[in-house]
Amino acid sequence: MIAVKTCGKLYWAGEYAILEPGQLALIKAIPIYMKAEIAFSDSYRIYSDMFDFAVDMTPSPAYSLIQETIALVGDFLAVRGQTLRPFSLEIRGKMEREGKKFGLGSSGSVVVLVIKALLALYDITVDSELLFKLASAILLKRGDNGSMGDLAGIVAEDLVFYQSFDRKKIAAWLEEENLATVLERDWGFSISQVQPALECDFLVGWTKEVAVSSDMVKQIKQNINQSFLSSSKATVVTLVEALEQGNVEKIIELVGTVSQLLEGLSPDIYTSSLRQLKEASQGLLAVAKSSGAGGGDCGIALSFDEHSTETLKNRWANLGIELLYQERIGHDDKS
Repeated sequence: MIAVKTCGKLYWAGEYAILEPGQLALIKAIPIYMKAEIAFSDSYRIYSDMFDFAVDMTPSPAYSLIQETIALVGDFLAVRGQTLRPFSLEIRGKMEREGKKFGLGSSGSVVVLVIKALLALYDITVDSELLFKLASAILLKRGDNGSMGDLAGIVAEDLVFYQSFDRKKIAAWLEEENLATVLERDWGFSISQVQPALECDFLVGWTKEVAVSSDMVKQIKQNINQSFLSSSKATVVTLVEALEQGNVEKIIELVGTVSQLLEGLSPDIYTSSLRQLKEASQGLLAVAKSSGAGGGDCGIALSFDEHSTETLKNRWANLGIELLYQERIGHDDKS
């Protein structure tokens, strides 16, 4: 039996703008994991703890994402002269509680998880760029309307600076050309790791409100204009510089700017709970904002001293916001 795992992700900056080709985002991997166990078997058996039943490869609406991922990896194996053989796959770790999703990119995580499990089963090692391409290809074939930024964070398992590719162009390639050709091409994205030159606490607050990201994205995408895109891009670039220089005042100011840009895009991004989560950082050496599509799910905060961290956590608790995750970020951790 082979075991693999994948993490979740949350956005620090660049939400919505990243849906356009060539745009930039800052995305953090969250070590809340989905896990899979896989072994060759006499027949196909696929089980996820999202459901109360297992399936084989007979198409099932509930398991379509997993089955389509398996099919694409089968195509990838065929390119290498290998054949997909029956296996047993068990997936656990829902990234949700009481039926409410955290909003950590669980669909992206499960795609990467299934790819990693199958490649491990066949003892195939791929670099993170090819893993990202394979996962993106599956979501593009499904008509997913996301930026693939979640996959960038999940594949890299770090704080990443992501530049998006032209999804329509790559989707057309996948329709017209064979998989091997498309995977070898330059897609025009970049994923690089960011190492902040300071210590701070990174906090994730969960509002317990479920956001339907795809619906939110469709609705709000219509409001994206050139002014928003250029402002977002410039802010993300400057924020990465401020993190790498360890400039606390600048980081607080720029995260605030990112938040204002999102509010200006649509009032629906900040629910009352997310607004309270953000405003709880006022008067502290800290800054908080919504993360991702908004309309519920999680918000994030960066806090730059112990007093601010403890005060913010207490304020969130009093507001009914659950501290989902906390991490000490800093260059000292990396040495």
